Amino acid sequence: MVAARSGSRSAAEQLCRRHLPAVWRAAYAVCGSRAAADDAVQDCFERALRNLDRFDVGRPFGPWIHRIAVNCALDQVRRGPRHELLEERHEPATDGESAVHEREELIEALSTLSIEVRTVVVARVLLDVAPPDVARMLDIPVGTVHSRLSRGMDALREELEGALDG
Repeated sequence: MVAARSGSRSAAEQLCRRHLPAVWRAAYAVCGSRAAADDAVQDCFERALRNLDRFDVGRPFGPWIHRIAVNCALDQVRRGPRHELLEERHEPATDGESAVHEREELIEALSTLSIEVRTVVVARVLLDVAPPDVARMLDIPVGTVHSRLSRGMDALREELEGALDG
């Protein structure tokens, strides 16, 4: 982290590589589109690297980059549907791909939630951000975080149970 902050390109690349999977999953869960998630991730890392001097090295890097990722994904969603939402799914060819299929079903179910509820669910459940931190991240009261999380989890449960029945 310190080397990346000092301008080391290889350290910056290593930092990005280490956090890319979690950042991309969060962006995809918020955007619902691979192309929009890719754009959000690119924006996220550009913004993070540009602002490394503002990062408090005494704190963990993960929550900071995740917050930037969620904000960049929200920016992509607010810009409008430049990309087709949730590209066509293909049924898995083997049982070994069932996890991929389940993950795609979850992303599809997330896309049925409003962006406000989806963002809270992604931050709390996928990124494991504590409710007070989600509230600060999104500039909303903690009570709103709890109510959106509850509403979102109920809706996801219904959506995923419906997918299993159908």
